[in-house]
Amino acid sequence: MATVEMLMPKMGESIIEGTILTWLKKEGDTIEQDESVLEVATDKVDTEVPATHAGVLKKILAKEGDVIAVGAPIAIIETEGENGISTPEVAPASEEKEVLMATAPAQTQSILASATVSPTPGGDNRFYSPLVLSIAKEENISKTELASIPGTGKDGRVTKQDMLNYVKNRASKPTTGIQPSAVASSMPAPARVEVSISAQDEIMEMDRMRKMIAQRMVDSKRISPHVTSFVEADVTNIVLWRNKVKDAYKKKEGEALTFTPFFIQAVTKAIKDFPMINISVDGDKIIKKKDINVGVAVALPSGNLIVPVIKNADQFNLTGLSKKINDLANRARINKLSPDELSGGTYTVSNVGSFGNVMGTPIIMQPQVAILAVGAIQKKPAVVELPTGDVIAIRHKMFLSHSYDHRVVDGSLGGMFVRRVADYLEAFDLNTAL
Repeated sequence: MATVEMLMPKMGESIIEGTILTWLKKEGDTIEQDESVLEVATDKVDTEVPATHAGVLKKILAKEGDVIAVGAPIAIIETEGENGISTPEVAPASEEKEVLMATAPAQTQSILASATVSPTPGGDNRFYSPLVLSIAKEENISKTELASIPGTGKDGRVTKQDMLNYVKNRASKPTTGIQPSAVASSMPAPARVEVSISAQDEIMEMDRMRKMIAQRMVDSKRISPHVTSFVEADVTNIVLWRNKVKDAYKKKEGEALTFTPFFIQAVTKAIKDFPMINISVDGDKIIKKKDINVGVAVALPSGNLIVPVIKNADQFNLTGLSKKINDLANRARINKLSPDELSGGTYTVSNVGSFGNVMGTPIIMQPQVAILAVGAIQKKPAVVELPTGDVIAIRHKMFLSHSYDHRVVDGSLGGMFVRRVADYLEAFDLNTAL
């Protein structure tokens, strides 16, 4: 018999840790290689993790609810082979960092090294996850202040909820010497509104995804001063062209041709004209993104929303965009997306028209600075200019709603960008080849 360590797998380029949701197997169970052993939650998606070896699940090292860095050991598997990797006994909390550094691959070692706070004068040797350190940085919490926060996690670790509770209480206290960049984070949290409940009312607990959405939406409105500009676009050419080719497209590709690819294509062209829309904000710095990665909001059967990302969307033609969008949307609805497919977005499009809405005021996906909502396409009477004079004709029109972060995007840029998107939609060539 030999033993091997099962490590927290790498679930995407931008994922550096995960939360153990559920162990699907218990200690002593026989497991097959590639059989699902546990469920792990990242800030993007829930994922089942398969066994790396066949054998017996000898020991579980990470409990449900623990936040574990990528590459850190989570279980010990007893195998039939003789060349297993010897595993040390589980180290006490004070030695946890050394164990992780010794067993994790080089990339994870650098993550762990950067994620650990140096000892403070008070003797703080706790391990801090990258997520906790990210919140501390955003909220301008010093190392000394971080060391004073009581932790409710394993071995007294500070969890994400500990940080959010601390920030909420901290923001409600009077502060002095507030820096301009810290104004948003130091604003008092809104008081909780008491809700009256009658005997006929039904009380439902939010699921994990709804809690995450709610927190992110509140954070986005707190971080970014939202402004929305509206433009009406004449998309008659697109409607006529799609009606002409949609049957042939479905026969050839085996799937429907929706309007979303046209919107994404117009957005990518406009981003190239106005690259300062394709940015993120990091404190007092502006990060200008080279890649154009467009997120597309997808409604799930549960009613929640998820935003898969089309990487390098400007490099696809209409057919490529259509196939990519359909694939991501279909897999999103059955929870088959990888964490990487939900990360790295630089701009987002939300099709509120699919619900029959004519316009909306979308909330920005942080750390992006803008989002476009496309409304329903409707037939309307409109004045059409012809060489022989103006006439009234039935046209297909829609509203574009562009919300942007007024810290870094002024009305001129936000307004010109959405106008340019409309211009590209209106200029669609009826002779475009399928």
